[in-house]
Amino acid sequence: MERFNRKKLLAMPIHIVTSRYGLPGLRELLAAEVEGFAPADREQIARALRLALLLHAQDQRVSEPYANHVLRVAIRIIRHYQVSDIDVVCAALLHDSVEDHDKDLATLATDAERARGSVEAALAVIERSFNPRVAALIRAVTNPAWDPARDKHTQYREHVAASLEHQPWARVVKLSDYTDNGVGLIHTEDEAMERRLAAKYAPLVPLMRELAARPDTPLSDEVKSYIDDQLATAAERFTAILAEDPGNRPAAATV
Repeated sequence: MERFNRKKLLAMPIHIVTSRYGLPGLRELLAAEVEGFAPADREQIARALRLALLLHAQDQRVSEPYANHVLRVAIRIIRHYQVSDIDVVCAALLHDSVEDHDKDLATLATDAERARGSVEAALAVIERSFNPRVAALIRAVTNPAWDPARDKHTQYREHVAASLEHQPWARVVKLSDYTDNGVGLIHTEDEAMERRLAAKYAPLVPLMRELAARPDTPLSDEVKSYIDDQLATAAERFTAILAEDPGNRPAAATV
C-alpha cells in the first residue's frame, strides 16, 4: 500500500490530490481530515466509505473511478464548508448510493420493504445501517424517476428546488455535489458529455446561489461567500463550454 504524507495532503488542493494520487490519495486525505474526530464518529464515516466504495466499485466517470467524486464531495464539506456533522459527512459519501444502486441495496431489505419499491427499500437499509437523518438527507438529494413526456432538465431543476426548500442540511450536500460537478466539468476528456452536462447544470446556478445564501443554510458567512465564488466560476465555465462551436474544433489527426 502506498504511504502518504498526511501533512502534505492537507496542504494540497483536492483536485491536485485527485490528479496526482487518485482514489488512494483521496481516501488518505479523508482520513487526515477526520483524524481529530471522536473514534465513534470516525468509525461511522469509515462504514459509510466502505459501503460507498462497494456500491460504486465498478462505476466510472469518464477516466476516473466514480468513488473519487463522492470522496471529494465529503472532503469539501469538511475542509471548505467547515462541517463536522457526522450524519452530513456520511450522507455526502452515500449521496448517489440510492440513486445509482437502489436495487443493490434493496437486496439487503426485508420483503415488506422491497414491496414498497427498490428506492424505498434502499432508503430503509440506509436508515437501519446508519440512522433516519442520514436516510432523509440522501432521500432529499436522490433524483426521482423522470416523466418521459417532459423535459428531463426542467424536471431536474424542479426537483432540486422542491427537495431542498425545507432541507437546509441537504442543501450543504447538494452544494458540494453540484460544485464538484460544475467546477470540475471543464476537466473532462469527453467533450460531448461536457456540453450535455453543462446544458443540464448551467440553468441551476442562480438557484444554487440563492439556496447557499439563505439565512437558514447552516454555514458561516465566510463559507457562503466561498461557495458563491465557486458557483460563479462554475457559471463561467458552463458559458465557455456552451459557447464553443463543435464545428470549429480541429479535425482529428489521421494516420
